[in-house]
Amino acid sequence: MDTPDTPAAEPATRAQEAVELQRGWYGEPLGDLFRRLIADLGLNNQVRLANILGLSAPMLSQLMSGQRAKIGNPVVVQRLQMLQELAWEVAEGTTEGMEAAARMDRIKNAAGTSVLSTTHSGTQRTAAATPREVVHGIQTVLRSVAAADEIAEAARTLAPAHPHLAEFLRVYGTGRTGDALDHFKAHQD
Repeated sequence: MDTPDTPAAEPATRAQEAVELQRGWYGEPLGDLFRRLIADLGLNNQVRLANILGLSAPMLSQLMSGQRAKIGNPVVVQRLQMLQELAWEVAEGTTEGMEAAARMDRIKNAAGTSVLSTTHSGTQRTAAATPREVVHGIQTVLRSVAAADEIAEAARTLAPAHPHLAEFLRVYGTGRTGDALDHFKAHQD
């Protein structure tokens, strides 16, 4: 029987810790997120998703299983966010097959931009960024400079003197995208 101190239990514990870190950084474990993108976008396998994101298939597998916790390349994170937005549009019915395939090709070739830019899917937009794009940008910046537990600790430290700033850090730095989007919309104008 394995105990927590035996080597056999250690990799599983590390994977569980990595999955919890992913939940804090990305709003959910990357395995769940990647599987949903594959299904929602009609990708036939993990290799295709890895190719679009600009990851090796083994790296994608390690992220999915919790062998690795974080996506280290900010361009890959931006591509992931663009794919999430595309999957949302496909689910809403605002983007269909051929356009989705073309957008995935553009996402694959996207070199990355400033996270708060209005450049999207390889085309320059003249309109302001959507609330979802702004929220994703804020989350990307916060999560690229600190881990979820560090952001939560900073929020606790700030809470007595600066409760609104502490709430901002908690919602955008450690919360789910949907909650951050609700917060953003509630605080506009």
